[in-house]
Amino acid sequence: MSRKLTGFKTCIAATASLMFGSQLVHAEDNCKGVDVLVTQTSETTEIAKNHTISIWKAFSVLASPGTNYDNATGECSGITLTTPDGKTQSMGYCARRDKDGDTQSIAWHSPPGADKGMWKATGGSGKFAGKQDAGWFQFARGDGKMAVTNWGGTCQ
Repeated sequence: MSRKLTGFKTCIAATASLMFGSQLVHAEDNCKGVDVLVTQTSETTEIAKNHTISIWKAFSVLASPGTNYDNATGECSGITLTTPDGKTQSMGYCARRDKDGDTQSIAWHSPPGADKGMWKATGGSGKFAGKQDAGWFQFARGDGKMAVTNWGGTCQ
C-alpha cells in the first residue's frame, strides 16, 4: 500500500466527477446559497491502482442572503472513496458559527456516481437548536485549493 500527500485538487477532482453539473433548483427549497471551501489539509492513500481514499479538511464560508446561514463560517471535513470503476462516493461533516456565535453542524454524503449530494442538520445552538434542515448540494467550480458548491434545501 502506498501513501502520498496531495493537494485539495485530488479531492476536488474525485468529488467533482460525482457532483459536476448545473445548479439544481427545487420548488420546495426555501433556502439556498453558496459554500466557498478553502483546503487546509488533504491526504490521499492509494490502496491499489485506481482505488483511493482521500481525507480532507477545509475552511467554509456560506453566502445565503436572507437566511440564518448567511456568513456562517467554520470547517468541513470529508472522505472520498474512488473505486477502480472510476466511481466516487463521499461523506463528511461541517460545523459553523454565525455572527451571533450560534453554532450548527451538518452531515453530508454523495452516493456512488451521483451528480449531487445531500446534507442534513445534526445539531446546533441558539437559533439552530432543534432544527431539522436538510437539502442538496452540487459542485460548481474549483481550482485545486478552493471550491464553490451550490446548495439548497428546506430550512425552518
